[in-house]
Amino acid sequence: MTTAAPAQTITERLVSALTAAWRAIQHHHPEVPDVVLTLGSGTLGKRGGETTLGHFAAGRWQLAATGEKGDQDAGLHELFVSGEGLRRGAADVLGTLLHEAAHGLAAARKISDTSRQGRYHNKRFKALGEELGLVITEVDKIGWSGTALGPEAEQRYADALAGLAAAMTAFRRAEVTGLPGKSKSKNLLVAECLCPAQDPRCPRDPGRRPDHVRRMRPGVHRPG
Repeated sequence: MTTAAPAQTITERLVSALTAAWRAIQHHHPEVPDVVLTLGSGTLGKRGGETTLGHFAAGRWQLAATGEKGDQDAGLHELFVSGEGLRRGAADVLGTLLHEAAHGLAAARKISDTSRQGRYHNKRFKALGEELGLVITEVDKIGWSGTALGPEAEQRYADALAGLAAAMTAFRRAEVTGLPGKSKSKNLLVAECLCPAQDPRCPRDPGRRPDHVRRMRPGVHRPG
């Protein structure tokens, strides 16, 4: 008698769909590096109205020693996706993945894609994002950070979008507002992509805003 395989958990479905989407991006853009995927809170410790949608952190993970000289020194990049951001829908989550892939492409090519201590997305980032199929728009004070899927990207990643939509059956509740003026450590800086306080799709604010953007918080990105 054959025993039916147990149904996949929410975690298994999410990790599988996000990994498949990243692999699809790499298929079309082989220079986009491999990453260690992490899921967690995008609102923990944040100021009111801020949510980290995702980040790319170059070389943040280290291989365990395997007995071969040098293996443990090899750096692995981190891709973070926030659980709160999953409520936005498959197209916006794929937009976040492509946004982080653009930072990954910058790291692979040793391109400085931000300036002003990481606050400002420059035109190099705009070019990389457009290369990956994003529509990049300029946002006041933070540069070319506005992110949306272009029509060609929607067609190119139709299977990935369908997989994400099927897997995204839950999202994380937001944490309480962080302390006003609380500063973050400047050590181990990463590229964080945030949604603004008034974004209608931001997990923390039901207000209306026409454009969805991913913002860079000052001092949290070290150009790759």
